[in-house]
Amino acid sequence: MKIFIVEDDVTIRESFKIELEKWDYTVTTAEEFNTIDQQVKDEEPHIILLDINLPSYNGYYWCQEIRKFSTVPIVFISSRQESMDQIMAMQMGGDDFIEKPFNMNVAISKIQALLRRTYEFKKDLNVLNKGEYSLSLDTMTFTYRDQSIECTHTEYLIIQLLLQNFTHFVSRNTLIERCWESSHFIDDNTLAVNIARLRKKLKKIGLDGSIETKKNYGYRLKDV
Repeated sequence: MKIFIVEDDVTIRESFKIELEKWDYTVTTAEEFNTIDQQVKDEEPHIILLDINLPSYNGYYWCQEIRKFSTVPIVFISSRQESMDQIMAMQMGGDDFIEKPFNMNVAISKIQALLRRTYEFKKDLNVLNKGEYSLSLDTMTFTYRDQSIECTHTEYLIIQLLLQNFTHFVSRNTLIERCWESSHFIDDNTLAVNIARLRKKLKKIGLDGSIETKKNYGYRLKDV
């Protein structure tokens, strides 16, 4: 599925692009801001992330222009936090509103929810596929070829992050923050125990050694 980002802040634009590509979305971005309507026609995206404060014309203007020829879902992204700004966004034809600064995981969830409501691809959207691996985001089931394992919530969070960064090492700190974000008392041993349990489960479906350790850094899921 194609996502088109209209955001003049390079840091925010690239952060969104990197995170969305981890979910296997095709992401394109506006590089100039005077022909947004034509770019939308050319790209034919499934959803648009649209900043309000843009050079030349603001996001409200471009939303109205896009609505003249398309019903594509539009999510406004803005640091404006007044309720009137959100009301304006909806009145101009927007479908949702994400306030800056935002939590990236929450923002991605909002985008996925809107895609599910708009397009009836729920089955595909709720499965994360990488190589011969797939992870059901609904049932927390990890599948390799025709064999599957059921993950605990913590195992699911670990393998989800490893899949999102497929073949790249993920630091222990990043994994700990994802799995136990509300706790300040988790150490490396707690993570190591959960990795060991996950490895045992993966071994049962022919994936012995699929989680590789990088000493003093973290883990990655290898391609097969």
